Amino acid sequence: MPSTFDRENEAVVFKRMLGALGVGAPSVDTVLATPRTRPGGLLAGEVRLKGGDFDAEIEHVTLGLVAKVEIEHGDGEGAGLGEFARERVSGPFTLREGEDRVIGFQIPVPWETPISEIGGQHLTGMALGVRTELAIAKAVDKGDLDMVAIEPLPSQLRILQAFPQLGFQFKSADLEAGRLYGVHQDLPFYQEIEFYPPPRHAGVLGEVELTFVATPAGLEVILEADKRAGRYSGDAVGRFRISHDDALRTDWPSELDRWLAGLTRHGGHLPHSGHEAYDDRHDPHHGHHGGAGLGMVAAAGVAGVAGGLVAGEIAEEIFEGDDEGEGGDW
Repeated sequence: MPSTFDRENEAVVFKRMLGALGVGAPSVDTVLATPRTRPGGLLAGEVRLKGGDFDAEIEHVTLGLVAKVEIEHGDGEGAGLGEFARERVSGPFTLREGEDRVIGFQIPVPWETPISEIGGQHLTGMALGVRTELAIAKAVDKGDLDMVAIEPLPSQLRILQAFPQLGFQFKSADLEAGRLYGVHQDLPFYQEIEFYPPPRHAGVLGEVELTFVATPAGLEVILEADKRAGRYSGDAVGRFRISHDDALRTDWPSELDRWLAGLTRHGGHLPHSGHEAYDDRHDPHHGHHGGAGLGMVAAAGVAGVAGGLVAGEIAEEIFEGDDEGEGGDW
């Protein structure tokens, strides 16, 4: 007959076997103290752990910033999950059976992080979150995902506000896997914010796309318009760099209005007004993007950057509630 010790030992072994299958394992819940932030800011909060039915050896607790990214597949396009920042908030420790433990954190948000919310309104097509990974030795890892809102920098907001002032209507936003020609990027994707043109430009222009690449010093701003009439039909691209302070002092409705007027006369050069401005339409690497970006996309080599991009159903499952409607205000 088995002894009490043998039965207790068997029970422990059985619990660990179940734990390896994820049964009775610890649970994890991440609570954000700052569910809204800006590029270059911080996300703060707590990772709250609850011990399961057995002592668990935790290898690490890691947070990752993730986003839904559009990835090209041959002639089509699908959604993928991109992890673009990663921060370990705890090393190894033992989480006792039933134990409650709280791990506080502050993680930096990259300057190139895309915008997902303006004035409290979600941007259609955008989905960003913080993913928590609880790595458990000899057991199924646990995780948690919390949505996060990224608001524009004041310099970005000043530019964005000029579009509705000129009669543009927001269409949607998305993230495209790849890199922009001639622009330094730390992230393996870039954001496109799309607008319908105002009625007075509707016969000449299709959609206008806006892209920001932010740094601590300033912004790289890329504009692309689908020009449908005139001598220079096709994609007209304007691109310029400006400091954050200068962006706040610039009359953006006037700047953009001059650029739009120039599309008819000159084919898309952005007017020069004290900041560095140049046009990439005639660059040998520039060509019609066919939906793949701003016409300046290099090969979408994204592997190895903070985990790279994962294509397929994962992004759709994680961001299942994302609104895919188009048009309207922010």
